[in-house]
Amino acid sequence: MKPVRVPLALAALILLAACAHQVQSAVAPGAPGFLYGLWHGFIFPVAWIFSLFVPDIAVYAVPNNGGWYDFGYFIGVVFLGVGASGGRKVVYRDRIIRERNTRIIDQ
Repeated sequence: MKPVRVPLALAALILLAACAHQVQSAVAPGAPGFLYGLWHGFIFPVAWIFSLFVPDIAVYAVPNNGGWYDFGYFIGVVFLGVGASGGRKVVYRDRIIRERNTRIIDQ
């Protein structure tokens, strides 16, 4: 029964995500596109900190041109911005093997 739960939960999440839609008033043809999304995703950490103190600064451009801006924003955050440096760790593994020196004496 347990192997069925993961695919079932994944299918439910996909169906739920299929219900999402973007409001047409938030999409404008001349608005920021992929490259601006890439830039905004890259500067997200700095923009977020400044947005806490300056009301004119936002971390996401609205209106934008829709999916391409979102894709650029995602690439900027994950690959160029916060996600690019957050999970890098160097792990060294030392293996010590201790063997007993036992001799078998034939009688």
